Amino acid sequence: MKTNENWSIHKPSISSRGGVVTSHHYEASQIGIDILNNGGNAVDAAVSMGLALGVVEPWMSGIGGCGYMLYHNAKSQETHAIDFGVKSSVNLDISKFTLLDQGNDDDLFGWPNVKNETNIHGPLSMAVPGYIHGVSKALSNFGSMTWKDVIEPACTLAKRGLILDWYASLRIAMEAKLLKNYQSSKSIFLENDLPPVSEDPTNLKIIKNDALYKTYSLLRDEGPETFYTGELSKTLISDFDRIKSFICSQDLESYTSQINKTQRTIYRNAEIHVAPGLNAGPSLIDALNHLENNWFPDTIEPDSKSYIAYCKSLEFSYDKRLKEMGEQKDNSCTTHLSVVDKKGNMVSLTQTLLSVFGSRVVLPKSGILMNNGIMWFDPRQGRPNSLSAAKKPLSNMCPTIVIDKSKNKIALGASGGRRIFPAVFQLISFLLDYNKSLEEAFNTSRIDYSGENRILTNKSLGIDVIKNLNKILPTDGVQDSLLSHLFAAPNAVMVGTEGEKYGNAYIPSPWSSTLSTD
Repeated sequence: MKTNENWSIHKPSISSRGGVVTSHHYEASQIGIDILNNGGNAVDAAVSMGLALGVVEPWMSGIGGCGYMLYHNAKSQETHAIDFGVKSSVNLDISKFTLLDQGNDDDLFGWPNVKNETNIHGPLSMAVPGYIHGVSKALSNFGSMTWKDVIEPACTLAKRGLILDWYASLRIAMEAKLLKNYQSSKSIFLENDLPPVSEDPTNLKIIKNDALYKTYSLLRDEGPETFYTGELSKTLISDFDRIKSFICSQDLESYTSQINKTQRTIYRNAEIHVAPGLNAGPSLIDALNHLENNWFPDTIEPDSKSYIAYCKSLEFSYDKRLKEMGEQKDNSCTTHLSVVDKKGNMVSLTQTLLSVFGSRVVLPKSGILMNNGIMWFDPRQGRPNSLSAAKKPLSNMCPTIVIDKSKNKIALGASGGRRIFPAVFQLISFLLDYNKSLEEAFNTSRIDYSGENRILTNKSLGIDVIKNLNKILPTDGVQDSLLSHLFAAPNAVMVGTEGEKYGNAYIPSPWSSTLSTD
């Protein structure tokens, strides 16, 4: 079997009697551990890590974006969902998004092409960011530390800047074509219109964004409300006016995040908790319910019948999602983190700018890299997810908390756009149907069916499995890849019945990291 990459990476599960954190960036994970060691709880650590990720992994998420968080309280046994998704502006003008007669967008959403890709990148692609509102609400309701203490590590990183290692250079290079179209972005992320490179690995360059540091400092000193109604909001409105974005002061002042009860189902006598509403959680529940009603494992390891059952359940769920909720076919730039503290409180947090580098536009005065949330809408009218003013789009985020019949508890999620919930879905099956450990589940090969008329399989599944899947739908066997995340990029933490904690990070990433407090 031919291969185009030849490497092997192993990331073992971390175990602890204290707290465990896992994220897509080692510096964010270290910040989470520092917060836990200083007496913070899972929410304190998660919020601090999330704020830091916007600095050290800026193309994936940030304060110009949005997210969903699940929080499980170990004492009360209650699980809540915090929804801070983006929203289109009240000023949004649909006439600015002219449909072309041919082709689909090249950001892998599959929508009909829009003239000049105004829904994909640039000022008109921006939606109202909910990130700061959401994480600050989570902190005030469920955290134990002050906003200043939680944001301070991110301020320190923002002052230092982004370390330019080979992986950062590669991520920037992949979007340089669009970044160079916007002066504010080009001045930060490119050198002479080219991706920057640290030629000396012992003396890595630093990418500075002084305006972003000032913004983080203002958020620290004035509090999160400054983003929507205070001094920072004035700077943001000045930025939006300058670049001719639709977003206005009314959008910021009226934005609100929501705390809801989770949507819940029972799968194999385990509780599955997801966020309700316009995300992939309801679709995950649909897929699990279909799987339980139509299949039961009869082998000790997943086999052809298992993966065929997975595909059929995902096909059922995606068909319902397309008809009832709308759908996006993206490879979005999303990141996920999971936290469990020593008391067993858990957080599953997914946050995003939508596409890689979002709108590709850094706001000139505030230094914030903005989302391209308008891309999540169908540009055609008369559909469940059609573009319109003052509306939230459907997203692919799927933070999940699982409580099995033995009272093991797992907080998990992933990045990877439309591939997120298929990955979470299969991990849950590996854990519950095959009694795998967290480490074993993360090392078990997955397939992807994401609403397209094909199946992606990991080549490690073997020729027989691929041949059997190909009898259902056209099937492509591919390798894991460092960048493409063809099967999504999950991470998770777990609390065992005796109080032991475990954590696993996404294996192929050079940056992902799981750490513990002891």
